[in-house]
Amino acid sequence: MELGVYGKTAIVTGGSKGIGLATAILLAREGAEVAIVARNETGLSQAAAAIESATGKQALAISADVAQEGEADRVIAEVVAKWGAVHILVNNAGTAAAKPFEKVETAAWSADLDLKLMGAIRFSKAALPHMREAGGGAIVNVTAIGGKAPGASSMPSSVSRAAGLALTKAMSKDLAPDGIRVNAVCIGLIRSEQIEKKWKEAEPHMSWEEYASDPRHGVPLGRIGRAEEAANVIGFLVSEAASFVTGTSVNIDGGIAAVL
Repeated sequence: MELGVYGKTAIVTGGSKGIGLATAILLAREGAEVAIVARNETGLSQAAAAIESATGKQALAISADVAQEGEADRVIAEVVAKWGAVHILVNNAGTAAAKPFEKVETAAWSADLDLKLMGAIRFSKAALPHMREAGGGAIVNVTAIGGKAPGASSMPSSVSRAAGLALTKAMSKDLAPDGIRVNAVCIGLIRSEQIEKKWKEAEPHMSWEEYASDPRHGVPLGRIGRAEEAANVIGFLVSEAASFVTGTSVNIDGGIAAVL
């Protein structure tokens, strides 16, 4: 399927690894100009090299902390200076943080909300004038299934993710008249550095394939997902193929969530 993103400019935060990198590769392969944003400069350089190797296109790698005021404006200005527009924004920056309510310190609440919620707000706000100027755009907020169905000891992440879903719906209503679509994806068990660490610590005797397909994970489709599978859904949501889709969320979880 032609995604219709050829020649468009895309920004992917948290773009140096995992789902962010897989999304950047997908969009670059489809002909988009891609900027990846992350804090670690070494990781960014490696990710940019991976994108060029996979697609033949050079990505713009920008080191920035999305949780800090002013960083979004700086990143957007650099992207616009290079390519003149912003059409696609994937707010993917974030980490998993899960503890019981009483064990979450006030500073941890603030840090999590600054990264996952305020980061998405700042980048979306900074990109908005350029999307309007371009005649429309697409934003995807990467959240987690815990935002829809929080479990015990899932804070502060589940609360930040729930706020991200509310943000997605509210933004979609406000920005629809400008032709700007806003959607979310809710991630379940997708292969990541954190999951790989758990695998190596808990089951070092297992191969990845054995661990990923272990029934104890409880995934109805029978395995842990791949970053590329999440990227495929994100790519669809920012594409012309999803031109009448806004204000919705898609679970990418192999069927594990108990909610739609």
